[in-house]
Amino acid sequence: MSKEAPNQKNVIFDEIVVDRRSHRRFWQEFPAKDDIKSIIDAGLHAPYAAASVGSTNDYFRRFFVLKMGSKCMTTAASLIFEEVSTMASKLEISMENDTQLREKAIGFANRLAMIKKLGKVPGVGTAPYFIVVAEKKGFPAVEQQSLAHCLENMWLKATALNLGFQLVSATAQMADNPEFCVMLGINPGEWALNGCAVGYPADELSPSILPSVDEVTRWLE
Repeated sequence: MSKEAPNQKNVIFDEIVVDRRSHRRFWQEFPAKDDIKSIIDAGLHAPYAAASVGSTNDYFRRFFVLKMGSKCMTTAASLIFEEVSTMASKLEISMENDTQLREKAIGFANRLAMIKKLGKVPGVGTAPYFIVVAEKKGFPAVEQQSLAHCLENMWLKATALNLGFQLVSATAQMADNPEFCVMLGINPGEWALNGCAVGYPADELSPSILPSVDEVTRWLE
């Protein structure tokens, strides 16, 4: 193997990391099925908490692809929006008599209120594909950390394919929802969930503005 190969890989990786963005507007054109499969394959290769999951007959990680305009997408959009609306109402009631909670949660509450006003959860039905990722629950509960690794890989792969990617964190709230889980074909409460939207980006986003490594790093001796 030539000495240039590792350097070339490093350059390409840096480009992908720098180019990665969270997209919120997508064209309706569907990406190739093979591209979606390669994104899922990248997620499948992500680390997982093997010691927490233990031995199981079911594979610890599952993927569910919902297509814009499909019956399942319509059902998912309705169920997730209903869940977010309920969450928003409960949080607003809790904040009424808890000033400390209001101070901490006001930003999140405003985002939930915006979704309620919008009438839909961004990423669910607003992009060609909505992908739900499920991770088998174990002890200790580190499923969401494993899902974060999985989605990170998927995000980087989507970027490499020049596809837009949007995290749909509200998916995590659906893990105990019977109707949603039945639609996926899994048992409620047995799997942690998260999700993302994928499609061709409708906007060209500006570069991220970040501090330098030296500004945020302390070397300890």
